[in-house]
Amino acid sequence: MSDLATTQSLLGELIALPTVSSDSNLEMIVLLANRLGDMGADVEIHADETGTKANLLARIGPDEPGGIMLSGHTDVVPVTDQDWTTDPFVMHEAEGRLFGRGTCDMKGFIAAAVAMAPRLASADLRRPVTFAFTHDEEVGCLGARNLSEILRDRETRPSLAIIGEPTEMRIIEGHKGCCEYTTRFTGLEGHGSRPELGINAVEYAVRYVTRLMNLRERLRHRAPPGSAFEPPWSTINIGRLSGGHAHNVIPGLAEVDWEVRPVQDADRAFVRSEIDAYVAKTLLPEMRRTHPDAEVILQVVGEIVGLEPMEDNAARDLVARLTGANGTDLVSFGTEAGLFQEIGMSAVICGPGSIAQAHKPDEYIEVSQLAACLDMLDRLVDQITLAA
Repeated sequence: MSDLATTQSLLGELIALPTVSSDSNLEMIVLLANRLGDMGADVEIHADETGTKANLLARIGPDEPGGIMLSGHTDVVPVTDQDWTTDPFVMHEAEGRLFGRGTCDMKGFIAAAVAMAPRLASADLRRPVTFAFTHDEEVGCLGARNLSEILRDRETRPSLAIIGEPTEMRIIEGHKGCCEYTTRFTGLEGHGSRPELGINAVEYAVRYVTRLMNLRERLRHRAPPGSAFEPPWSTINIGRLSGGHAHNVIPGLAEVDWEVRPVQDADRAFVRSEIDAYVAKTLLPEMRRTHPDAEVILQVVGEIVGLEPMEDNAARDLVARLTGANGTDLVSFGTEAGLFQEIGMSAVICGPGSIAQAHKPDEYIEVSQLAACLDMLDRLVDQITLAA
């Protein structure tokens, strides 16, 4: 069976496992662990605190520092209320396309990587190759965050990471972060005719939003020189402000949903430091002078670290040699790459399929894209194999 046929067969098995982020991914992790373990890989399964989700680390080659990590997430987005032509969890082929939930985002890359494992296992590798398959990327890169903490403390961690998100095999060297928050305000309800006796949670939420809008303007002046992002600076968006239920009642509760899209992680830290200080030094003391139980609580929905374009990027340079590409791009969607960059690894994004097909009904990947990915991985094996 050719590598392409093996990839398609394995992809069909993976699509049949509905690893929606709200559900367990353990069946897929065990399947991949067994497949790689049978090839002689050193396999580790790292479960989360619930025991229903897990990351997989599998190494082929010498147990030493450096080497290359092939990374992908196992979870997919829901199909609820989507109008699919066929069963989203039964892969089918039509006109050179493979349809099914997760075909391009991103089980296609995982299948291609694992299909190449027998070649790696039989080769005399100069450097190790690590497979890293994570949980819960779609809801905040939760698995990759746990995995990066494990790798951070390892002397033998890989030095390069190729994240196989769907880029149509283009080389992506950067993307903004995506940090989402909900801030909840608890004040004190009362009659609207005596506002001095209550704590108006909506008013404090509005002041909070006003401060965020001020920070948004300050971020424009923090844009890194030569930033290629559009816009070149970090941004803040206010997604929702809600609270109150009647004209004549002082609202006791309010919520603000907001996000930061940082072009550099220092901007995320800047915004968090500034807004947290404003709450601690100004808003809360004012609220608690009237009502000691007043609260302002920030919930971190997800903090996806951006991938910052670097002048020196060994992973980018390697993939350029493997694909023959002579240019790179930036993307607007978030990935796990920044978490690996954060712990000192060189990271690049390059994988089969188009992001335009991700998350949609009748998601598909072109068979030709899988073939192109296999060609890249085949050249990777040649690159890291000892000469006879």
